[in-house]
Amino acid sequence: MATVTTNHPLPDAQQFSSFSELVKATARHLHGAAADEEETPTAEKFKEAELSILRSAQRDSFPEEVRCLAAGKPVPSSSCLVTLAPEYDVSLRLIRVGGRLRRCQELEPDVIHPVVLDPRHVVTKLLIRQVDSDLKHPGAERLFAELRRKFWILRGREAIRREQRSCPECQRWRAQPVNPKMADLPPARLRLYRPPFFSTGIDCFGPLQVKVSRRSEKRWGLLFKCLMTRAVHIEGTNFRGGNRELQEAFRDMHPSLQAELAEHQIKFCFNPPGAPHFGGSWEREIRSIKTALTATMGSQVVSGEVLTTTLIEIEGILNSKPIGYVSSDVADPDPVTPNLLLMGRLDPSLPQAVYHDSELLGRRHWRACQVLSDRFWAQFLRHYLPTLQTRSKWQANTAPLQLGTVVMILDPQLPRASWPVGKISKVFPGADGLIRTAEIKVRDRAYVRPVSRLIRLPAVPEDDAQ
Repeated sequence: MATVTTNHPLPDAQQFSSFSELVKATARHLHGAAADEEETPTAEKFKEAELSILRSAQRDSFPEEVRCLAAGKPVPSSSCLVTLAPEYDVSLRLIRVGGRLRRCQELEPDVIHPVVLDPRHVVTKLLIRQVDSDLKHPGAERLFAELRRKFWILRGREAIRREQRSCPECQRWRAQPVNPKMADLPPARLRLYRPPFFSTGIDCFGPLQVKVSRRSEKRWGLLFKCLMTRAVHIEGTNFRGGNRELQEAFRDMHPSLQAELAEHQIKFCFNPPGAPHFGGSWEREIRSIKTALTATMGSQVVSGEVLTTTLIEIEGILNSKPIGYVSSDVADPDPVTPNLLLMGRLDPSLPQAVYHDSELLGRRHWRACQVLSDRFWAQFLRHYLPTLQTRSKWQANTAPLQLGTVVMILDPQLPRASWPVGKISKVFPGADGLIRTAEIKVRDRAYVRPVSRLIRLPAVPEDDAQ
């Protein structure tokens, strides 16, 4: 007696984007309904089509195991299914997990003996995408638990995470920005033996409420940060408003005066919005100023004179912070501070040195300043400068952003579902060639944002993007 089984070639799974479409096409193919679009396959036909797809996937992935188990022989010892104690379901002609839970009466048979699938097979990928879409793109663990109820995917978590990384919806809800390698320090932060504020970073903070007569007005603080010595100076103004007024005044000037000023090469260069790490040296001081203001005044509205006095006191506190490592050894000298270079003493609250009338005040004071300056730079080079060598974060190289890449702009002020999605229309390489800023086209508007605010999304068809 001989049984002959004729295997009709099934539709190519590579041509489908979802498992449900593959099952529907297979059902029509198996029952000759491909030409008749009006006929709807029954539930039994869909079940048979799904089983046919799973059999075909197992024959492609485990041909030797299918042959051995169908003949009643154990799988080879080198097989990847050995640890699963695989069994052959004669009625459905599928390989299932044998395992050790067969005596559990509370679980369904499919849970005890799930169907084995190869994670690299296209049918497995379509199945993961289908369940992921049906569950509205949950996390990897939730999707893995749902699939495990019927299927045992080898290295299932890895396969699920791999598919979710290529899913636009999953990445839209869970992906994070990928930052390039941390840049080298610019020359402005490495100018040694220069006077304070030779290289300066500027930033605004506020608004701060002050009391003027019986009304309240807004005041803005302007921070000047020495990029080398970490010294700070605080003033008040409106940064971008000042730039606008300067530009308008410059346009109203006589052409000869414009040409004269242009020779000085003075222009405003702003960091991209939402990129505080572009000016981390002074952004950190803004945080210190706000912390000190909150601890000093709380929510109290004070007069302009009181606010100015408070800011001057905070400036002195910030300039009294030690630079670099502070030793606990009593034999070591006192740590250097920015005030040592600015004022010739560690603490601005101490009185100036008093010299005798018979001494040459100018020469003696000049020599003392030179000694203190030399001490400052010696300690600066020994204890502080080496700490700038290491990269505290973003140590690895990452793939640079490309033109046309679909990205989502991170906006902490909006819920994630409202973050705009667009394509990169322009990139701005840095001095080291790495891209840290890009221009994103969102419909008819363009935004310039740092890479740390951009989340890459897999490419989606134009219809889906609409």
